[in-house]
Amino acid sequence: MSSFSDETIPSHQPIVLGCGQLCLDYLVTVSSFPNPDQKIRCTSSKVQGGGNTGNSLTCVARLGLPCRILAKVADDSQGRYMVEELESSGVDTSFCLNAKDGASHFNYVIVDNQTNTRTCIYTPGYPPLLPDDLTESLLLSVLDGVRVLYVNGRSREAELLLAQKAHSKDISILINAEKRRAGLEELLDLADYAICSTNFPQDWTESPSSPSALLSMLIRLPKLKFVIMTLGEHGCVMLERCSNEVSGSEEETDIDELHESLKQSTDYTSLLPVCNSSGDWL
Repeated sequence: MSSFSDETIPSHQPIVLGCGQLCLDYLVTVSSFPNPDQKIRCTSSKVQGGGNTGNSLTCVARLGLPCRILAKVADDSQGRYMVEELESSGVDTSFCLNAKDGASHFNYVIVDNQTNTRTCIYTPGYPPLLPDDLTESLLLSVLDGVRVLYVNGRSREAELLLAQKAHSKDISILINAEKRRAGLEELLDLADYAICSTNFPQDWTESPSSPSALLSMLIRLPKLKFVIMTLGEHGCVMLERCSNEVSGSEEETDIDELHESLKQSTDYTSLLPVCNSSGDWL
């Protein structure tokens, strides 16, 4: 995330709430990844706030939606910098909890221009956000006016308590499932929407293919309305639950074959976003 200012967002709009960790990224770009014991020069460097929650809420704010973050932030220079950066992007940080003796999470990020990849070296900070931090009055206040709750399982016990409260108030829950974590399944059970990394669906379901893994997730998680799997430079694929009754005359479709047909018919050379729907195939 980086600083960005925009027009004032109307207060009557539904709010997106994100719960998670803030992380400071130290980014360096190199022409190619170094070999062991090699010294090289970077082509550029930058320091900016990161972490899935902060990045997601920055995008939400840039799209013009009001959003707020619930996180425990260390009272150090890095923590203060990340909070200020979020505020300049239009994210409400008034519910961030200040940790006087804490240390901020940070990442060293090596961006390889040759392979168009990035390598992250993560150093965890402290203290974590815990359920005891979430008083009943805080839960009621932070969820007031919220339409969507974003979680990712990094502060799983606190996020689970918040998600349970959100579920009881009919607030939609979106989970960013990056990799298998202890306690993540309880959050998945409450989720209405799931956005996953490329490998997560197969890792979690142990299905033989990515398309069948997405289908398995919808079967195993009946509350899910859709699941998205990100594919890096190739975009993403989404499987949505059909809300209508399917008649007995409908023919079955092999999901792997359908996925392959969609890939073959997608224009990957377009400079504009392309959406290829299976509606044309069924």
